[in-house]
Amino acid sequence: MGEFLLNNVALVALFLASGVLLVWPELSRLAGVGGSDALGTLEATRLMNQPTTLVLDIRDDKDFAAGHLPRARHIPLAELEKRASEIQKFKDKPVLVTCRNGNRSSSAARALKKLGFNNVFQLKGGLAAWEQASLPVER
Repeated sequence: MGEFLLNNVALVALFLASGVLLVWPELSRLAGVGGSDALGTLEATRLMNQPTTLVLDIRDDKDFAAGHLPRARHIPLAELEKRASEIQKFKDKPVLVTCRNGNRSSSAARALKKLGFNNVFQLKGGLAAWEQASLPVER
């Protein structure tokens, strides 16, 4: 066994690196590094049914115009910090952040937490998961 490891150091390193990459998202979520709780479509729908919830779409203009969650407010991720004053009244209310696949929403959630927003959630799987669940999309 030891001889195999020594003769295949690159293969062992690749195996270990891929294992770390597989468990990293879950470890980040458990450690709170993601900045928010990720909600599935059912939980997100329940949250959106509360009239005080802000649905925030952080995609670019073209993607937002192609379709977004109902009642979504559009602030692209690149503009989030400088336009945060537009959504200050939601600091103590639920904020559901969404993007295309759920990858960039964690960055936005972290930024919102740093800006003092207390109840930040992100849509797990983003708009792609929403559409896959055959939920309504506004255009």
